[in-house]
Amino acid sequence: MKAVGYYKNLPVTDLQSLIDIEIGKPTPGPHDLLVKVQAISVNPADVKLRAGSPPSEGQARILGYDAVGTVEAVGANVGLFRPGDEVFYAGAINRPGTYAEYHTVDERVVGLKPKTISAEQAAALPLTSLTAWELLFDRLGVPYGRKDRNEAILIVNGAGGVGSVLTQIARRLTGLTVIATASRPETIAWTKEMGAHHVIDHHMPLDQGLKEIGIPHVRYVAGLTATDKHQKAIIEALKPHGALAMIDDPETFDIVPFKRKSLSVHWELMFTPTLYATPDITEQHRILTEIAALVDSGVIQSTLQENYGTINAENLKRAHATLESGRGVGKIVLSGF
Repeated sequence: MKAVGYYKNLPVTDLQSLIDIEIGKPTPGPHDLLVKVQAISVNPADVKLRAGSPPSEGQARILGYDAVGTVEAVGANVGLFRPGDEVFYAGAINRPGTYAEYHTVDERVVGLKPKTISAEQAAALPLTSLTAWELLFDRLGVPYGRKDRNEAILIVNGAGGVGSVLTQIARRLTGLTVIATASRPETIAWTKEMGAHHVIDHHMPLDQGLKEIGIPHVRYVAGLTATDKHQKAIIEALKPHGALAMIDDPETFDIVPFKRKSLSVHWELMFTPTLYATPDITEQHRILTEIAALVDSGVIQSTLQENYGTINAENLKRAHATLESGRGVGKIVLSGF
């Protein structure tokens, strides 16, 4: 089958950074679905791994997490899906990825694709939706569906993939005032479209931006990028007993300054359940089922911004280059082989 992989960590400008290859069709394990891939999206995790995570000697590594496709076969212990089902999911970081015609995935982290949107639109959602949902409701402990809270959340990088979904979820499923950061006209407009009550510029100190909109302190902060650079302003902006949840990868992060206000610091990685086979792994199936229902009822919209065409090495290198530039908005999707 066709796939896209890499043998060495190379700059995206190198012709060999991602290459078209032929590999064997995978066989599903007991809890697995064999999915014929229709569409995928590209995430910052793909870029980080391509640049810095070497594959085994002589082996090609296949990247990719978000996928939409049709179940072709199921493992012996599968009970949630059957052949012919259209599904969407974000896969696992410790298994071969979705840059391939066929892919195997644990059914417990899969949902039925939303019925009212295309495969391409659905492919933009799984990883970012799971991350946003777990960050907001599990890590920060914001009550789901309660609209009577007089509190606010600051989302750093509201126009990115996770920020786009988190803004929608926080605006429509909680009572929080949603403040997101963006700096360019197109990202400001996108963030407002996603539902932010206020937008501030992350090129200025965040606490200064909050003061300028008349909300000097917030209960929650979602650190989606450059959290270490914003640390001092985040501490200043958080109320006593507030909470920070972060997804980025600073080289170091000193949490001692958070003590004086009794602030809590949380990490969110949606791959943890599959990395450690946690007892609640099926929760991701439930979240994706809920996301699909919210999409089909018009509460949440796809964050697809650009379709880069066929799934091949050339188009994936373009997508990786866009993400590396830091100027992406929403999600990039590819479809078909």
